[in-house]
Amino acid sequence: MKNNKSLYLVTVAFFGLAFVNIHFSILGILCMTLPFVLLVRDKKKTWCQGYCPRASLFSTVGGKWGKKGRRIPKSFLKGDLNPYVLGYFGIALFITVMSTLRVAIGSMSAVLYPRFLIFLPLAVDFPQLIELTGTAPWVTHLSYRLFSMMMTTTVLGLALSYLYKPRAWCTVCPINTLSGIYIMEGKKRKADTKAL
Repeated sequence: MKNNKSLYLVTVAFFGLAFVNIHFSILGILCMTLPFVLLVRDKKKTWCQGYCPRASLFSTVGGKWGKKGRRIPKSFLKGDLNPYVLGYFGIALFITVMSTLRVAIGSMSAVLYPRFLIFLPLAVDFPQLIELTGTAPWVTHLSYRLFSMMMTTTVLGLALSYLYKPRAWCTVCPINTLSGIYIMEGKKRKADTKAL
């Protein structure tokens, strides 16, 4: 299954909508859950192979501007970096959830700006074309956190598509890594069942 070439527009729309109103960033939850729904249903990397909007973006942009012929490092291909990238984004997700809960119970103020790699604040005022009144602070906090995670992975993916090949990010993407683990575990279970 080939990735639909126009799916990159979903990524462009995601970031564009954040400037309309940051609360659209909640849609990032779909990009984090839908791959696993498809994985459990199909028992293969349906999302990665055909539906990932960022893979489409990296293929589209990286194919035009990337360094032709530069090989992806073996540490990417062998999976040496995968545990570190997965660990980092696991920590980022944990911080997102815990800080959102803290904002919800009133023990901390909402973070109202994006951060690159969780820790680097970006002093950017989003021009919010549509203002929503009465939105709970924790929803706004979660929106900025999800935007930050999506922005970080997209920027890293674009950088890797420039330095190496268009979909170099896909070799270390946490979704791809977890999908691979799930598929391998499924094969092990099948082999163990047959052995019995």
